[in-house]
Amino acid sequence: MDKIHLISGKSHPLLARKISRLLKVPLTPIEIKTFADGEIYARIKQKVRGDDVFLIQTLSPPINKHLVELLIIIDALRRASADRINVICPYLAYSRQDRKVVSREPITAKLVANLITMAGASRVLTVDLHSEQIQGFYDIPFDHLVGYPLFAEYLLKKNFKDLVVVSPDIGGVKRGRKMAILLKAPLVVIDKRRRAHNQSEVMRVIGDVKGKTVIIVDDIIDTAGTISQAAYALKRGGAKKIIICATHALLSKDACQKLTKCPASQILLLDTLPLPKEKKLAKIKVISLTPLLSKVIMRIHQGRSLGALFTWEQKEMAL
Repeated sequence: MDKIHLISGKSHPLLARKISRLLKVPLTPIEIKTFADGEIYARIKQKVRGDDVFLIQTLSPPINKHLVELLIIIDALRRASADRINVICPYLAYSRQDRKVVSREPITAKLVANLITMAGASRVLTVDLHSEQIQGFYDIPFDHLVGYPLFAEYLLKKNFKDLVVVSPDIGGVKRGRKMAILLKAPLVVIDKRRRAHNQSEVMRVIGDVKGKTVIIVDDIIDTAGTISQAAYALKRGGAKKIIICATHALLSKDACQKLTKCPASQILLLDTLPLPKEKKLAKIKVISLTPLLSKVIMRIHQGRSLGALFTWEQKEMAL
C-alpha cells in the first residue's frame, strides 16, 4: 500500500477515519476553510505528486457546499500532480434528477457528472444510485456498489421466519427482486402515485403480507413520506413485523417523527451519510460500509478485480 493517500473532505470525517484505521493508512492532512463571503478554500498539506489519491467525500447536507468543496479539492489535487484522483462518494446527490419529466427542466445528474469529470477526477465510486443509468453520464471509470447484500447478510443471521421483501414503488422492483433472491423470499410491490416533489400517496399493496415479517428495501429515506406510508399500508395488510432497510438516510424535515410513529419495529441504514445525534432513533441500526470500502480501495490501488468481492451475491443470482 505504498504511494497511496487517503484524503477526507468535511462531509463525513468519521467514515474516513474508520477507513484509515482499517487500512492502516493515515489521512493525508488537508486545510479546508470558508472565507467571510462564503468562498471555500482547500490546500493539500503533503506532497501527492505521482501518487494514488482516494478522496472520501459524500454529498451530505448542506449538499451544495459539499459538492463545491469536492470540486475544489479535486482541482487542488490535479494541480498538485496527483497520478490518480479516485473520488469515494457514497451518496452521490442529484441522482434523482436524471431525466426531463416536464418541459424546461435540467438533467442535473449529468451536470454533476460533467463538473466532477472536468474538475479532474480519474474515477468515481458510489453506492446505490437512485438511477443506475447515471453511470453512463461519466466518461471516466465508475464503480457502482449496492447496499442490499449487506442488509441481506445481516437479516439472514437473524433467522426470521415467513419473510417477504417489499419494494415501496415500481422503480425499486429490480433492487427488491435481488434482495428477495438473497433472502429466498417472495417479492411484494407497493403501487405508489407521486403528486409532486417529495409528496407521494400509497395506493395498494400488490401481494400477500398477512402474518409475514416484511422487509421494505429502498435506496433513500428523504422526508420519509413514502417509506412510512408503505409501512402503514403493510400493517393494514396484516404484516406481523416490519423492518425498513435503506442505504441513504437524509432524514429531512420531519422524517424522524414519521419514522418514530410508523409501525416499523427496526430501521437498518448504511453509513453513507453521517447520522447526527438528534436523528439516532432507538429503532435505527447502522451497518457500516467501512469493511467493504476499505477492500475496494485496496483492490483499486493494487489493480485487482472488484468482482471477487461479490461472489456470494453473484452465485445466489445465478441459481
